[in-house]
Amino acid sequence: MTPQPNPEAGAAVKAADRAHVFHSWSAQELIDPLAVAGAEGSYFWDYDGRRYLDFTSGLVYTNIGYQHPKVVAAIQEQAARMTTFAPAFAVEARSEAARLIAERTPGDLDKIFFTNGGADAVEHALRMARLHTGRPKVLSAYRSYHGGTQQAVNVTGDPRRWASDSATAGVVHFWAPFLYRSRFYAETEEQECARALEHLETTIAFEGPSTVAAIILETIPGTAGVMPPPPGYLAGVRALCDKYGIVLVLDEVMAGFGRTGTWFAADLYDVVPDLMTFAKGVNSGYVPLGGVAISAEIAATFATRAYPGGLTYSGHPLACAAAVATINVMEEEGLVGNAASLGASVVGPGLRELAERHPSVGEVRGTGMFWAVELVRDRETREPLVPYNASGEANAPMAAFAAAAKKAGLWPFVNMNRTHVVPPLNTGEAELKEGLAALDAALSVADEHVR
Repeated sequence: MTPQPNPEAGAAVKAADRAHVFHSWSAQELIDPLAVAGAEGSYFWDYDGRRYLDFTSGLVYTNIGYQHPKVVAAIQEQAARMTTFAPAFAVEARSEAARLIAERTPGDLDKIFFTNGGADAVEHALRMARLHTGRPKVLSAYRSYHGGTQQAVNVTGDPRRWASDSATAGVVHFWAPFLYRSRFYAETEEQECARALEHLETTIAFEGPSTVAAIILETIPGTAGVMPPPPGYLAGVRALCDKYGIVLVLDEVMAGFGRTGTWFAADLYDVVPDLMTFAKGVNSGYVPLGGVAISAEIAATFATRAYPGGLTYSGHPLACAAAVATINVMEEEGLVGNAASLGASVVGPGLRELAERHPSVGEVRGTGMFWAVELVRDRETREPLVPYNASGEANAPMAAFAAAAKKAGLWPFVNMNRTHVVPPLNTGEAELKEGLAALDAALSVADEHVR
């Protein structure tokens, strides 16, 4: 689709937004949201006709790109047939979505509890874990994000937690492995893995194993920096959970449904959790949907005992019809394999080549269509390009980098001192190279701030 400029309409959209829309995670008078006129595939455009290649996939959820015709048609067909129905009934779209998801989840995660998104999936997973074990505490990692609702934001390990953390949520944080910024003075992935597992077991011991209901981890942390765990770490966490009777919850809200080049990131590590949360890519965000995949053992806890939780829109027919169509599209078009192959042959090599030429790049890491570029002032000291949780003038170098990317026609995912490369899974090779060229230009701006 060719964008058609209509600045008057854009001005009206922007005026209504500024007058009435209250935006998340924002100081309302300090933001200037772009008015978006349309989107298709891996691109979106504004009312002035400027088109952007989206290297964010929305918020890392449009795994099949914008406006895929088969998913749009499925939503239309479901709306004509049955727009909505209460969750206590068996509905075809709901049943089929659950079946298709259960076919792809690892191990015996064959029961699906539907939610409206990722945060409430985390809320319910942790409620299930506490009820199953009869224990109060949850352990979660620093450098993590699990959602914005009350329990989910408390298990989150980034600064968005601080304003809501009253230290009463039964959450204890620990350090997960991340060799580039190791908290364990490790020099190799093997050391980082062993020391991180020792740290976690010590934390369990000092908190009291009989008080810990669950350990929740993003299989590969997303917003916090796309940090694939070292070999053996997740298996080690699984062993600790088995040893102490703790429920292992893997959060696959961002990493799931093909993002990592496998259906779930857990497939990369051959680890089966007790509970797995999902959302985002399950239907490419076309209609809000999330859920919890539940093991047989935990499902049995609620076989004759009512589970005390639910949502009015659990398994909404429109959302589930979109999920069915999305999963089928991913199969038909080979998008999981596409993410794996292009990640390995185009994105990874392209980012590493940029790292060789730009002194502002400290590290490149990732897999599939799930990558992060760590920007630094000094490669030797690894000083971040901007301080942790920087804002205002302190964040000026990253703001300049983002502005340069947008000027080059790329919409970047920027968080703290990183840019993430997370395009739709069906982004083509030519489009990926277009985006890498725009990143090249923007990194030259970041280079100006290197010491």
